[in-house]
Amino acid sequence: MSARMMRPRVPQLENGDRLTRDEFERRYHMTPKHIKAELIDGVVYVASPVRAIHATPHADVIGWLTTYRAFTPGTDVADNGTDRLDATNEPQPDAMLYIDVDRSKNFRLGADGYLEGVPELIAEVAASSVSKDLGPKKRSYARNGVQEYVVWRTEEDAIDWFTLQNGDYVSMTPDEAGIIRSQILPGLWLNVAAMADRNHALVLAVLNQGLQSSEHAAFVAKLEAMPRREVGS
Repeated sequence: MSARMMRPRVPQLENGDRLTRDEFERRYHMTPKHIKAELIDGVVYVASPVRAIHATPHADVIGWLTTYRAFTPGTDVADNGTDRLDATNEPQPDAMLYIDVDRSKNFRLGADGYLEGVPELIAEVAASSVSKDLGPKKRSYARNGVQEYVVWRTEEDAIDWFTLQNGDYVSMTPDEAGIIRSQILPGLWLNVAAMADRNHALVLAVLNQGLQSSEHAAFVAKLEAMPRREVGS
C-alpha cells in the first residue's frame, strides 16, 4: 500500500462543526481554495457562493477603505483576510482597517503569514449572512475589543456602524448631513445614504473632506511618531 493511500482522510468542514482553532486550520488547509469558512466561538460557518448582491457592495467598501489608507500612512487594509482573533475565533472578515502591523500593539503578522489579534475596524457585507454578522460575529468582535464594526445589510439597503463602549456595541447615527465619522480612525467619514445607493463618487467626495480635516492631520502625525516593531519581534 502506498504512503498516499495510508494517509488519514481529513474530514470536510461542515456548517455547525464544533472545532478547536488548530483542528479548524488543519481541515481548512485541506479544503478546496474556492471554499470560504470561518470559526466563530468554536463553531464552523461555511459560506455560500458569492452573489452580486454581496460582491459589488464589497468592492465599494474596499474602495472606501483603501482610499483612506492611501492618505493615512501607518494604516493598512485587508480584504477577506483570515484573522486569528482568539483561541476560538478565526473569522475571515470582508474588510479590516487597522494600524499597520509594524506599529500596532494589538495586531500582528504571524510567522506563517496570517494576521493575528484585534484590528481597529471590521466591515462585513451581509446578505444571507445577516444573522451571523449581527449575532455571533458581533458578540465575538465586541468581546475581543474591535473598536468599530460596520455591517452593510444589502438586502435592506441599510448600513449599521457600531462603536465599542463599555464592552458592548452602540449604534452610531448620521449627522444632519447624513455623515458618520469614525471615533477611532479620524478622517474616516461615510455618507451612509450614498454608500447604500452605491453612489461611490459622493462616498469618496465626503471621505476626502474627512481626509482634509485637522483631526486627520493630527492622527497622521501621531502614527508617524509611533515606534516601529523590530523585524522578528
